[in-house]
Amino acid sequence: MTLGPYNLPMLKERMMSDLKEAMKSADRFKVGILRLLMSAMQNESIALKGKGETGDLTDEAVIALLKREAKKRKESIELYSGAGRGDLKETEENELEFIKQYLPVEMTEEEIKKVVDSIVASGDREFSSVIKKAMAEFKGRADGKVVANIIHAAIG
Repeated sequence: MTLGPYNLPMLKERMMSDLKEAMKSADRFKVGILRLLMSAMQNESIALKGKGETGDLTDEAVIALLKREAKKRKESIELYSGAGRGDLKETEENELEFIKQYLPVEMTEEEIKKVVDSIVASGDREFSSVIKKAMAEFKGRADGKVVANIIHAAIG
């Protein structure tokens, strides 16, 4: 189940509930990946406390963490593909697909292009300014590389 950007239940609580269910059903894969993600959230919380913050993770912070974890999996998939390690590649692909179920639906390239075109049409043609405005508009629902490529094409 993929969530939309505005109907996120408390993500951390949802993941804890899913972990309990996975433990009850003895699903080793789900238990393993959920424990890894929960550990990463705990580490993030500790890091926030070290910076003088409360340590409470918002859904936005959890999504950012999940995106980092997904990015790690994508990079590992590329490396394992190049090294001919299909077994490890498959594990990473399975983990990536599992992580994606907790992430908001990403925008299509057409949707991104419309937003970028409207920003450029308003007279802003400096890359750093356009990407800053665009990423604020997308709120984590678009891949930064895709956005950058579309901006380069629009202002190029």
